[in-house]
Amino acid sequence: MTQDPGLPVSRDPGPAVVLLTGIMASGKSTVAQALAERLPRAAHVRGDVFRRMVVSGRAEMAPGAEAEALAQLRLRYRLSASTADAYADAGFTAVVQDVVIGEVLKEYVAGVRTRPFYVVVLDPDADVVAAREAGRGKTGYGEWSVEALQSGLRQETPRIGLWLDSSELTVEETVDALLGRLDEARVA
Repeated sequence: MTQDPGLPVSRDPGPAVVLLTGIMASGKSTVAQALAERLPRAAHVRGDVFRRMVVSGRAEMAPGAEAEALAQLRLRYRLSASTADAYADAGFTAVVQDVVIGEVLKEYVAGVRTRPFYVVVLDPDADVVAAREAGRGKTGYGEWSVEALQSGLRQETPRIGLWLDSSELTVEETVDALLGRLDEARVA
């Protein structure tokens, strides 16, 4: 992909893995795509693709999820981590985008073998997320509320990597902030 001259690359992590996480509608997909487009050699790994590959027997995550739903979530994370490692092995920056919150973030970090590895948590205000969710063609919250999921993010997720409040930032400004503070995002 050719670099857009209007979008400077302030840091090229080279072959690496960047995990973009946060709650639903926090901007992960859009920012991950914009970041991948900004880098000279990058792949966008969408974690939800692995969930959707399960044709029958899928157990969805919901409040109070059963063991099978958690097992399938961990499988999804292992698949996205190994895919990201494969892209990095081939010389790409793998930009992974998924909802990886709570203590499982530590498991995800442990499951990626590529170095360097960066974690960026998008954490806009709940009202901004609610407005984004209302304006989307898809809905992701189901039984969850924005406030409940954000509370889980903020209270149960280890404070590793770079946490960005992107409430007042455009997509481009979010990517600029991420690239400008990449050292803070490095976890391994």
